[in-house]
Parts: sequence; C-alpha cells; structure tokens
Amino acid sequence: MPPARRDGSGDRAPVVSVRGLWKVFGPKADRVPDTPELCGLSRRDLMDRTGCTAAVRDVSFDVSPGEVFVVMGLSGSGKSTLVRCLTRLIEPTTGEIVFEGEDIRAADEKRLRELRRHKFSMVFQHFGLLPHRRVLDNVSYGLEIRGTGRAERTRRAQEVVELVGLAGYEHSYPDQLSGGMQQRVGLARALAGDPDVLFFDEPFSALDPLIRRDMQNEVIRLHHEVGKTMVFITHDLSEALKLGDRILIMRDGRMVQCGTGDELVGAPADDYVKEFVRDVPRSHVLTLRWIMRPVRPEDALDGPELGPDVVVREATSAVLAADRPLKVVEEGKLLGIVGNEEILAVVAGTGGGE
Repeated sequence: MPPARRDGSGDRAPVVSVRGLWKVFGPKADRVPDTPELCGLSRRDLMDRTGCTAAVRDVSFDVSPGEVFVVMGLSGSGKSTLVRCLTRLIEPTTGEIVFEGEDIRAADEKRLRELRRHKFSMVFQHFGLLPHRRVLDNVSYGLEIRGTGRAERTRRAQEVVELVGLAGYEHSYPDQLSGGMQQRVGLARALAGDPDVLFFDEPFSALDPLIRRDMQNEVIRLHHEVGKTMVFITHDLSEALKLGDRILIMRDGRMVQCGTGDELVGAPADDYVKEFVRDVPRSHVLTLRWIMRPVRPEDALDGPELGPDVVVREATSAVLAADRPLKVVEEGKLLGIVGNEEILAVVAGTGGGE
C-alpha cells in the first residue's frame, strides 16, 4: 500500500487548475468530447471513424504554488499539446483552465497578451533568440515589448543574466555561444519579466548529455533561489524524477498516473507505468516512508532517528552501521522503524511498494 500523501498541496489554492481538458484536431472536433461512444474509441479507431485525432483526452490536475510539476510521456503522448493549451498557444476543444482564479479560456486577446507578458513565460526546445541582438538585448526583449524604460529593462536583464550564470557574456551574439549558453539566455529572457509560472517544453532535449545535466541542475538551483512555480514537459524519466515534485505520466493523450517520484516507482498504477519505471534504481527514489515497518513489542527503540522523506540511498550507511533499528520520526511521532532487512531488500531490488 502506498503511504499517505504528505505534500500539503491541498492546503493552498492551486496556481493552475485543469479540469476535463480535451484537444481534438480534425473536422467537427467539438463533437468528440460530447459523445460517449467517440470518447471510448482508440486513437486509430477515432481517426477511422471521424477523421479526428484526440491529442489530449479528459486531463485534470492542479499545480500548487512553488511546485515543479512535470508532464512526461513518449512522443505522441500529448504532453506538448497539453502545455500549449495551458497558455492558449493552442486553443483547447473543451475543458476548464483556471490560472490564479481566472478562467483562461474566457480571456480575450488583449487579456491573453497581458497574461503572457506579466504572469507566465515559456521556455522552448528551440531557443528562438534574435540573432542580430546581443545577449542583454535578447533577455530584455520581453520587457521592451511590455513598454519598460531602457534603464529599468537593462538593470533587470543584467540581474537575470547574472542569475543564470552568463555574467561576462552580456555583449555576445547568440552565434558566439554554445547550445547550453543559448538556452541560458532563453531561460533568462523568461525570468526577466518576473512571471508567476514558467512553462518549459522539452527545453533541454536537443542538448548534449553533459550540458543537459548542467541545465537540469541550473533549473533546480534557480527554483531554490527564486521559488517559481514551474510546469516542465519532458520525455525523459530520469529528468522528470530529478526535477519534479510531482509527475504526470501521459499515454495517447490520457493521464495514466500523477504522483511524486516515489509514488510512481513504489506504486505504479498499471503495467505501462511499471514498465516505465522498471530500470529506476529504487534506492535512489524510494523514501523511508515506503520501506518502514510497524514497531514490534520486541523491538529496541533506542536507535538513531531519521525523517520519513529521507531517500533510502542516503539512509543506507546509517542503518547498516547502527546496532538497533533506525526510528522513522515525523514531528515527534514515531511512524515505524527500518532495519538492515528493509534496507537490503530495496538495495537488492525487491522491497518497497511491491
């Protein structure tokens, strides 16, 4: 059984709330979500029957303030279409998208422009930098469109250029920078307007592995420093597990499972998710909350303490070095204990959530 949720997301109003979202491409697309018979068809059968493709099918989720929410899936799963629907770069067919209490689908073009300039920004796989502008001018471009004065936008651009580690490259042109540095410019440009939410659409998938890892670490660092709410699209499970507070897995336009990394690994919703996470080292993802056992009358309770959300890998040496079971304690309450048997079962690949 999976342990109880503990992220506290229910305590705060979501920044983004999505309900029953559909995006159907094709003739008379709006009839698909409204017809139960059509809703139940596979992608191939729906195309044969109607000429339509349902890229996003009845997806619902919330994103909490300050959360890194990852949407992942293979090519064709609908993840990129989904994030474009959230910002109405693609118009949804039906469903509800509420951003900070405002119905995005009801926004007119003027209001939508305001939201894109002030409230949310997107970082794409293709950087879209202006080749004739230097780094500082690329970063400040959104502020220029917004009407911000030159002195203020230069000050802000310089600030975020330093934040993303590009100090010294302010006057370089994009073609003088590596791919990773160009993506840092794109990230700085998105941050310059101080948006409430950052949307990332597979921003690092074209980068070399080492540069990609550096950029992932950069996103983590920036999240810790500026605390922005982030919605991150990827096809890479290791990237999703590294970055995401929660992960939504999509397949053929549908939501398969949504949860924390340890929930996906410890309690996969079906065989598809189980296969997805099969090669993930369990000790790197599962926490003590997943492997602890109830206290028995014969157990000695004078061992060391650790919190329930410590990852198994990080607790292994402490547990194996102790001559007593390790106590799992949260806010002064004893939740359970973990001994050599529980740790070794996970390290061997047999324990935790099976």
